[in-house]
Amino acid sequence: MRPPCPPPPERSAELRRRFAEEARSERPDLSTLCLLVGAEADGALDEAGMDAAQVELDALAGQLPFRPGGPRSWAVALRELLGERYGFRGSAADYQRLESSLLHEVLQRRRGLPILLSVVWMEVARRAGAPVYGVALPGHFVVGFGPTEEQVLADPFDGGRVLTGSDAELLVAGATGAPLQPSMLSPADPLDVVLRILNNVRAWAATRPERTDVALWAVELSLLLPSRPARLRFERAQLLVQRGDFVEGAVELESYAEMISAVDEGAAERVRGQARAARAMLN
Repeated sequence: MRPPCPPPPERSAELRRRFAEEARSERPDLSTLCLLVGAEADGALDEAGMDAAQVELDALAGQLPFRPGGPRSWAVALRELLGERYGFRGSAADYQRLESSLLHEVLQRRRGLPILLSVVWMEVARRAGAPVYGVALPGHFVVGFGPTEEQVLADPFDGGRVLTGSDAELLVAGATGAPLQPSMLSPADPLDVVLRILNNVRAWAATRPERTDVALWAVELSLLLPSRPARLRFERAQLLVQRGDFVEGAVELESYAEMISAVDEGAAERVRGQARAARAMLN
């Protein structure tokens, strides 16, 4: 099945304006940012569809028990509601689908990547008043409840299974081969969550050379975030050249070379060489 196609240029420009505005607001709303990403990916997602997704998150939150207790009670309540009653979880096949990184599709299919399922958990729990946050373990995103000294972790990809300390250690060891560090259990900033989602989209597109369009919008949305890796400018330039936009790609390469010349003149000169090669393709 071919993944969803982006919206027309006018719609895309409006979505990007709103995405940048939300990302720079005092308290960026995670569900809004994720739905704007979804609308940039899927031209069929209109304003009514975005509103419907927010309403569904509200409705799910309304089905949680009122203040069930401490962090573990919250984790169990979310598992029973989302994992058991509604069947939200993931599988290996979800890594092969762009839809697994789009919040509106995850709400509809009840399947997705760990980070998007965690967004569902967080947004439902937050609406119900739970002390919830994302935890960006290396290679596997999970959800945390409660303060550090009482922290309880749950794995939405596994239906919300409540994790023991050894479970978290095994997840980290399996992804990195290294031991779990306390810093890995810190709450993830919403903008870091969005950047990680966009990184997943870029990774999906990187294995599909015919979908440079997806890679390009993912990079361009990432560049709208207040804090992002400077190298994304270089990635965008390369994508433009791959897509046949040699002039804009060359301009972007030259701009990136100027930016890095103060710290690595050799690398800057290599990038300038790529810019000259891109311009030569016009002949």
